Amino acid sequence: MIAMIFAAGLGTRLYPLTKDKPKALAPFANTTLLEYNLRYLSQFGIEKFIVNTHHFADKINEYLYDNEYFNLDITVSFEEELLDTGGGLAKVRELVDEEQILLYNVDVISNIDINRMYKNHLKYNFDISLATRYRETSRYLLFNERNKMIGWKNEKTEEIITCERIKDFQKLAFSGISIINTKLLSKLGKVEKKSIIDFYLNICKDNFISSYQHDSDYWFDCGSLKKLEITEKFIKGIN
Repeated sequence: MIAMIFAAGLGTRLYPLTKDKPKALAPFANTTLLEYNLRYLSQFGIEKFIVNTHHFADKINEYLYDNEYFNLDITVSFEEELLDTGGGLAKVRELVDEEQILLYNVDVISNIDINRMYKNHLKYNFDISLATRYRETSRYLLFNERNKMIGWKNEKTEEIITCERIKDFQKLAFSGISIINTKLLSKLGKVEKKSIIDFYLNICKDNFISSYQHDSDYWFDCGSLKKLEITEKFIKGIN
C-alpha cells in the first residue's frame, strides 16, 4: 500500500509558526508534523509515499533532501494552485500503481492501527474505508445500519447531503484518514480544486464507503496553535 500525506495547506491558523514555513514543517515533539507522520506510518511497513506541496514547497523539498528522504521512497507533488484534498489526489493518480492508497492529513496525530484498519478494509472488500470517531464537530458523515456512508451534515446550517433515502443514520466525525481502492481514482474527474469529501459524496450511492471507528485510539487535529500545543504536551507525556 502506498500513502499520500496531504501537506499543501497554508496553515493560516498556525501563524506565526507558518510565517516562514509550511504547516507540514511546524515544529512538533522535537521534530515536525511531516517527519512525525512519515515515521509513524512507516512503522506499519509503508515505504512508498506521495507528499503534496504548495505553500513554501521549496522548504519541504530541502527538508526531505537534507534528511535523505528518511530512507523512504517519497514523491513530491507540487501544486502551483492549491487543489484541496480531492484535487491533490486526482493530480497524482497516474503515479499510483498499488491496489490501495492510504490518505493521511499531515496535521493529524493519532495512534490508530493502520494495519488493523487495512486488514478490515481488505477482509470485507470495501471500496473505501474512512477512519471515524464519536466526537463533537460542526460537520458529520452519515452512515446507515450497514455502516455504509450515505451522506453528510453541517450542524451549523442544518444542510444535509445524501446519496440515498435516510431513515435512521449514525453521525460520525471524520478523522482525516482514508484507505481507497485505487480503481476508484478514475472517478475523481479532472484535476481541479475539490474536496475529498465531495468525491465521497458523489460516489457513495454506487460504492461501499465504510466507517472504521477507532474511538479507543487517541486522535488530535493540530490545525491551530492551541491544538498543536495540547497535542505536543500529550505526546511528550506518554513518551
